[in-house]
Amino acid sequence: MNGTPSPEQLRDALRLMWRIRAMEERVGQLKRAGEVHGLIHLSVGQEGVAAAVCGQLRDDDAVYSGHRAHGHALAKGAPLPAVLAELMGRVDGLCKGLGGSMHLVDVEHGLLGATGVVGGNIPMALGSALAARMRGSDAVAVVFFGDGAVQAGQFNESINIATLWKLPVVFVCENNGFAEFSPRSSHTNVERVSDVVAPYELPRETVDGNELASVWTVFGRMLAAVRAGEGPALLECLTHRLRGHYEGDPDRYREAVSKAEWQEKDPILRLQRQGAADGWLAEGDPAELEAAARAEVDEAVEAARRSPFPDEALAASLVRPGGMS
Repeated sequence: MNGTPSPEQLRDALRLMWRIRAMEERVGQLKRAGEVHGLIHLSVGQEGVAAAVCGQLRDDDAVYSGHRAHGHALAKGAPLPAVLAELMGRVDGLCKGLGGSMHLVDVEHGLLGATGVVGGNIPMALGSALAARMRGSDAVAVVFFGDGAVQAGQFNESINIATLWKLPVVFVCENNGFAEFSPRSSHTNVERVSDVVAPYELPRETVDGNELASVWTVFGRMLAAVRAGEGPALLECLTHRLRGHYEGDPDRYREAVSKAEWQEKDPILRLQRQGAADGWLAEGDPAELEAAARAEVDEAVEAARRSPFPDEALAASLVRPGGMS
């Protein structure tokens, strides 16, 4: 699937991006209404990376995400009703309502975990990559992380082991310029994450993460090489989150993005303009895709509301001897 995406692939990606956008905007509303629980981190504005990367993966490829995982979950194939039910703490959720936003898991579709520990997912991806090699499979592992995770010790340790053992793993950095509330310039002198890993001599590239076709093309090339046994690669995607670090964040630590500037950054609007110019998107198609996505989200929310909360005995069983811990 490497190479320039076809019009059909671009249209499917646009549909997926609208699903992610519609779901996350609704999650923000549900959080403010008290129907979604726990700390919530939205990826509004970063949908292009999830769609371009996961849109080229197989179910047996392992994906690990961090605290901003909703888009990755949907893009990897997790059912929308189950994702929303999990965020709403209902028993029909991916983890029976016990995991929540930062602990999404869908083994069936290869989403092997999200975590609130910054950079904590990176070594885990190496484990899946090594396991795939030991099984004789050409499956790969992909790990998503932000630029803040690059300052964690396990990042360099993992890059070192991955390159030393030529593990089939792709490191995907969603560099939105902020580690929580801190701009990159306040915690490192190295502007580009792709430069951080230069001494390890692995294939690495920085792309515009808001341009889906660019992410798709470069990741596809890396994926083919990694799957062929050529060792790890790193893709840095420069992107922008429209919301604060967490839902409810006053967001006073960065300059507001004007509506005109956001029109240029928004990966959905950019792809729609490209589709119109290239002829694979008709005039009324964007509105139809958005409406369909929002209707699907509405149905999933109602399904989640019908799902009961997990029984207290279920939660208690996880911390008893013999249960999970």
